[in-house]
Amino acid sequence: MTHRRFTVLVFATLVLIPFGPFASAQIPLYTEMDGWPDPATSAAGTPALWNFGQVSGVATTANGYILVLHRGASPIMLFDAGGRFVRAWGDGLFSSGKVGGIAPGDRTPGQSGYTAVYGAAGCHACGAHAIRVDPDGNIWIVDAPGHVIYKMDPTGRVLMELGSKGVSGESRTIFNLPTDVAFGPGGEVYVSDGYGNARVVKYTADGQYLLEWGSRGTGPGEFGLPHNLAVDTEGRVYVTDRDNARVQVFDADGGFLQEWPDIGGNSALFMTTTDDQHLWTGGTLRDLDGAVVATLPGGNGGHGMTVSDGDVFVAQLAGRVQKFVVP
Repeated sequence: MTHRRFTVLVFATLVLIPFGPFASAQIPLYTEMDGWPDPATSAAGTPALWNFGQVSGVATTANGYILVLHRGASPIMLFDAGGRFVRAWGDGLFSSGKVGGIAPGDRTPGQSGYTAVYGAAGCHACGAHAIRVDPDGNIWIVDAPGHVIYKMDPTGRVLMELGSKGVSGESRTIFNLPTDVAFGPGGEVYVSDGYGNARVVKYTADGQYLLEWGSRGTGPGEFGLPHNLAVDTEGRVYVTDRDNARVQVFDADGGFLQEWPDIGGNSALFMTTTDDQHLWTGGTLRDLDGAVVATLPGGNGGHGMTVSDGDVFVAQLAGRVQKFVVP
């Protein structure tokens, strides 16, 4: 039998908000649900904790199952909605390197503050940086220090690669430490080529280059670190500019629209799929003008987020997945 208990109430008071699915209703009160995923069981039937490495991403499949991307053995794991293990794969897929910071005194002004570190300083599947599921149910995986993005079918078979594994640069087909991927309403693919380069690159659904925008800086359309992406049903592109502690919003071709400043160090983005869309920016749920709708306990959105049937799942680099529900 699975035992669950609820912890940590988000708000002490309820506030009315005047728009969207929450119009004339109360702000949802999220609580953290213990015991997700269900503990693994040994051959002897003894419960054992899941041995996640750093959990860098989570995503929801077409049937509502949860994909977990972590930096350890079997780096891609699939669980059903109740947290029961289904299967795992991905060993040997990712580079052995990891993203490292360059000491401030060693940085070149106007250049990246990050680099790829390989060899003894690396770790198992440390390239595992982000995981997304597109509207057709395909799984996309970002290997940051591998400079490559994989598109897989739901069984895990690789269908396409963007970038070239082990080759870094800045061109139409070569990335330098990419960070995330997102999908436009017409099937377009957006890549945040973030740690090494400071740009967003747009492709067709079959991987043909269309355009790009961005450069390193602090002004509109410039990035300190474009770390995460989301796209709404109108084609607007939302980019977490993590090192500048903001979200920038662009039209589908990279035209600057607005900035949401002072979002803190949270980087995860997740666009809800309801008709009246909202955007999770870290642990904060916002409308598409940037107004706050709700927050998670502690306001921490971790490294990646997803939503399944209203429940919020958060990837934490500390090696766990948090599940938040509205009782």
